[in-house]
Amino acid sequence: MAGPVNRAVDVLVVGAGPAGLAAAARIAASTAPGAAGRYRVEVLEREPEAGGVPRHCAHGGFGPMGAGRRTDGPVYARRMARAAVVAGATVRTGVSVTGWAGPLTMEVTAPTGLERIAARAVILATGARERPRGARLVPGTRPAGVLTTGELQRLARQYGGGRLGRRAVVVGAEPVAHHAVRELRRGGADVVAMVTGQPRVAGRFTTGAPPPPLLTGAVVTELLGRRTLTGVRLLRPGGRIVTLACDTVVFTGDWIPDHELARAGAVPLNTGTRGPAVDACFRTGSAGVFAAGNALRGIESAGAAAEEGRGAADAVLRYLSGDAWPLSAVPVVVEDPVGWVAPNRITGAETGLPFLLRVRKPRVRPVVEIAQGDRVLHRVGLRGTAWPHRSVRLPAGWAREVDPTGGPVTVRVVP
Repeated sequence: MAGPVNRAVDVLVVGAGPAGLAAAARIAASTAPGAAGRYRVEVLEREPEAGGVPRHCAHGGFGPMGAGRRTDGPVYARRMARAAVVAGATVRTGVSVTGWAGPLTMEVTAPTGLERIAARAVILATGARERPRGARLVPGTRPAGVLTTGELQRLARQYGGGRLGRRAVVVGAEPVAHHAVRELRRGGADVVAMVTGQPRVAGRFTTGAPPPPLLTGAVVTELLGRRTLTGVRLLRPGGRIVTLACDTVVFTGDWIPDHELARAGAVPLNTGTRGPAVDACFRTGSAGVFAAGNALRGIESAGAAAEEGRGAADAVLRYLSGDAWPLSAVPVVVEDPVGWVAPNRITGAETGLPFLLRVRKPRVRPVVEIAQGDRVLHRVGLRGTAWPHRSVRLPAGWAREVDPTGGPVTVRVVP
């Protein structure tokens, strides 16, 4: 067999979701200083089509954040991919990055064979995935009919919305669970219940009336059936055991970053987000490696991911123009019930983009405090309720007050 083909580009983007495509479009449209032409930008996507998760989302609401024309997921995905190509980026699908051959060199498997692609900068925009049943440690056999939302959407798209089951249970009550209910009903299934371990949930049902029964404080303890699913067993508050008969169960939410490539390249991860640790310029702890979008911390909206992709692109352009890579960073850590905060490194070059924060359980009108040692940098009382599935946006001004030698910054909820 012939050896791998060696090539070089200016910027290599791994992942053709909203963050990766937005970053590629902005960089490719920029003129390289002191040189004729544009930067060479290449986007690698292992799926057969570019666009990321929105490709499978038939519902509306996709588009620019705050303003602009909104559309459904597939149309939005095509627009993002087209914009990157028109700007001058090369978008390659069906191509898998299998590892690192050096600090900024990727090993790639393509339909044409093996490649090694060296870059001046790498953007990890690998996105996120829902934690599957096995990773949630739900006991039982492995019957047919157990899905995640992504698998449900792919099946619905593949088979044109045909019957996906007769009786379904949706495990989760966040917005993506509502979309799962709508997809199941469109396929002819009766959704007998939505189940969540949270004691209460936010907002109202958004996919039409009547809403399915909502069981709060309930935990799935077992899947029943052998070849096919026959039901789920639940533990309800007070220790009650309930069995729901069904032939389909959809586990929604519980998003985790696709961080395997970052781990393989020894890119430092944040323990709270489980994605690459980044500063407000989306720089990781590895020189020349940036990360953006849902690869950082799990799911946010497509618009938020694209916004981060453009922010990362601006930082990449400054880096290619000679900006020095920070030699040190102050970590940002959290205390329970705060689950994570992102960005989570302070390097003294903060931008105007907000910091995102999520709690592990609902908190009514919480007061968020950011401190470095005994020094309080920022304190704000939030209106309403902070929910585990909804990010709180914090202004970034406090980051300018961080002492680079003063130890970690802590984000907490105070009484």
